[in-house]
Amino acid sequence: MKKELLIASALVTTLGAASVAQAVTATMAGSMKVGAEFESPDSGVDTNNVKDQSNFNISLSETTDGGTTISTSFEIVDEGTVSADDDNAIKLTFTDGSALELLNAGNAAGTHAVAVPGAGGEQGIGGTTTNNAPGDVDFAAGSTALGAEWHSAADFLADGFKMSASFSTDSGAAKTVTAKLDNSWGVGATYVTTAGDTTLTIGGGIANGEIAVTGTQPSSDKGGFNLGISAVTGDLTIGVGYGDGDTFVSTDASASNTEVDGSVLKAGVSYVTGDITLALGMTAGEAKDSTTLGTPDTSDDSNDSTSASVTYAVASGVSAVLGYTTVDTSNDGTSSTDGGSAWYVGATMSF
Repeated sequence: MKKELLIASALVTTLGAASVAQAVTATMAGSMKVGAEFESPDSGVDTNNVKDQSNFNISLSETTDGGTTISTSFEIVDEGTVSADDDNAIKLTFTDGSALELLNAGNAAGTHAVAVPGAGGEQGIGGTTTNNAPGDVDFAAGSTALGAEWHSAADFLADGFKMSASFSTDSGAAKTVTAKLDNSWGVGATYVTTAGDTTLTIGGGIANGEIAVTGTQPSSDKGGFNLGISAVTGDLTIGVGYGDGDTFVSTDASASNTEVDGSVLKAGVSYVTGDITLALGMTAGEAKDSTTLGTPDTSDDSNDSTSASVTYAVASGVSAVLGYTTVDTSNDGTSSTDGGSAWYVGATMSF
C-alpha cells in the first residue's frame, strides 16, 4: 500500500503546482495504410486480403510556472475494429532535462532497446498458438499499470550517455489461478558516439519481475536482458539486437499457465537512395516452454523469418511499399508446417 501512496503523492503534488489553465497545447499525427496481402502457407491454401489500418495520435503538453513540462498522449487505432491505446503515462520533464513518467510507465530495459532496421509492409505468416518463440528483444521486460520510470538528462555522467530506471507493482487484487505479473523493475542505458563518418548507438537493459499465481508457481519469474547496436553511415543503417530471458503465457478460462525460457536475435539493414528505401531484416527466436510448471521442456520452439521491402516516396507524406516475408517454424523440436511466405503491396499516407 505504501508503494501506491508514494506514486499517487508524487503525481498529485506535481500537478497541484501547475497554474490553472484553460487548455493545454495539443499536437496531432497519424497515418492511413491501405494495401493487399498475399499469403502462401506451407500447409493449407493461398489467401489474399485487404489491409486497411489507420491511427490517430494526440499529444498533450503544458509547462508550469516553475518550468516543469507535463505531457501525455493517446492513440486511436482502427484495424477492422476501433480501439484506443490507454497505456500512456503522465510525463514530467524538469528544467535539467531529466524526466519522470507516472502510471503506465513501462520498463526501462525496454525503453533502451536499440531499434533494428526491418522491412516495411504488413505481410506475415501466423504460427501455432503453442509456439512461444519470442520475436522482440525486450520480451522479458514486463511492467504493470501502477508504475514509474525515471529518465536521466542527456549526457548523464558522460557525453552521449543516458539511462532510465523503473519500478511497477500490481493493483493489490487477490491471486488467481491465472498467472499475472505482480511487480517489476528495470534498468537501461543508451550510449551514442561517432567513429569517423559513422554514428554508433549502443543500448540495452536488464529487467526482472515476480509472477503471482495460486496453485503451482512457475519455476522462474519474468526477466532477462537485451543488448543492441546500430551504425549509421550516410544513407546506410545497420543494426543487430539480442534478447534473452524468461516470460510466461497465461489463459483465463483453462488456467493453462506456460513458462517460457527464450532468446531472440534480430538483424537488419536499410539504405536510402533518392526517393527509394531498401530494407532487409531477419529474426531468429527460440524458446523452451512448458505447461507443467516447474518442469521446463527439453525441446525448442523456433520462429525464423526473413523480410525485405522497397519503399518509394511518391509525394510528401505519401509512400508506396512492396514487401516480402518468409517464415520457418518448429514446435517442441519438430518442424511444423505453420511457416510460409507472404507478399504485401500498399500505400501509406502520414501527417
